[in-house]
Amino acid sequence: MGATRGIRQKGRRQITGAGSRRNGDQQQTWSNWSARRLTPGLHWLDDRPQHFPDAPGAWRTGPEGVVVDLDDGEELVVDGTPVRGEHRFGVLPERGGVDAVWGDAVIEVAKRGGNDIVRPRHPDAPLRTAFTGTPAYDPDPRWAVTGRYVPFDTPRPTTVGAAVEGLEHVYDAPGKVEFELDGQELSLTAFPGPGAGRLMVLFTDATSGVTTYAANRALSLEPPAADGTVVLDFNRAANLPCAYTDLATCPLPPAENRLPVAIEAGQKIPRERGGS
Repeated sequence: MGATRGIRQKGRRQITGAGSRRNGDQQQTWSNWSARRLTPGLHWLDDRPQHFPDAPGAWRTGPEGVVVDLDDGEELVVDGTPVRGEHRFGVLPERGGVDAVWGDAVIEVAKRGGNDIVRPRHPDAPLRTAFTGTPAYDPDPRWAVTGRYVPFDTPRPTTVGAAVEGLEHVYDAPGKVEFELDGQELSLTAFPGPGAGRLMVLFTDATSGVTTYAANRALSLEPPAADGTVVLDFNRAANLPCAYTDLATCPLPPAENRLPVAIEAGQKIPRERGGS
């Protein structure tokens, strides 16, 4: 996201920084995407060579970027080219990364908040092989409401917590969305979404921790119309990866996005977290 400011880890790291049948399909697509992103490992690199049980070689980073020293017989495929011995990934751009293939696994090498990380993704990881989709409420037209987008005079840096304790995300919020639900006037601070003009809102509501994931849900919004009109279809409210794994650093909603109403729409608590 172009206007994402970052993620801060207090005292240590800052990581720079989302018809009825159609709704159901989108929810399942998001669930499948989340499952593919689930990682059994998250490793922070420094200047000491480190070995990890779920990745080959010894990894380190420094002024010249990420380096891996592969043992005899070990091989990675980077950009389609097999590499052996020492391989230099170079200095990665913030929010950038490289996927290195190791057998049937993908080793993501990335930079978050000025810190280089390694995130292995193995297709046979129990968290992924056990994934059977995410339960959701049946779509209901009453949860698709029309609101009004109110842009701020200038984007407001907005600091929110993260699913991982000690981290903070910082976004440039371009505005808020005002709407009415069950007779109540409500509003949600909006963050930049994927794609030009799109918005994303993070929220909790009275179902959070009961039938829906406690920490957050996300709702993507199409670009508002010229008059500010925008549709919030809560049937499309989706879980972020942190709903499935404790290794995700997903942002939490800002305090003002904790809705006092029960949004009985969208995705529920994942089965991996005891949902049904």
